[in-house]
Amino acid sequence: MTRFAKFALIVPLSVALAAPAFADDTVQLANASLSAADYKGKMLYTAAGDRLAAVYRIGQDGAAQIILNGKMVSVPAASLTAADGKLTTSLSKRDLLAAH
Repeated sequence: MTRFAKFALIVPLSVALAAPAFADDTVQLANASLSAADYKGKMLYTAAGDRLAAVYRIGQDGAAQIILNGKMVSVPAASLTAADGKLTTSLSKRDLLAAH
């Protein structure tokens, strides 16, 4: 029974320590008043209006991560803007692929 008690104390502690890993949903975009969680799964556009890819995840630094041509690419938060419900980046597809 004491083994179970020790285990019962360890599990909540390990869950509490892992909780900050899920805090990426609260990252604020640099140029928007909405949280990054509002754009998970939504399309990311270039400044010219071309579709890039759906936002896969938002990093701790606010960078949007997308899968572009089969590669995970991070789009810097400084290049992201939100307008009219669309998330856009000032970088082109070529710029994103070259940076990776």
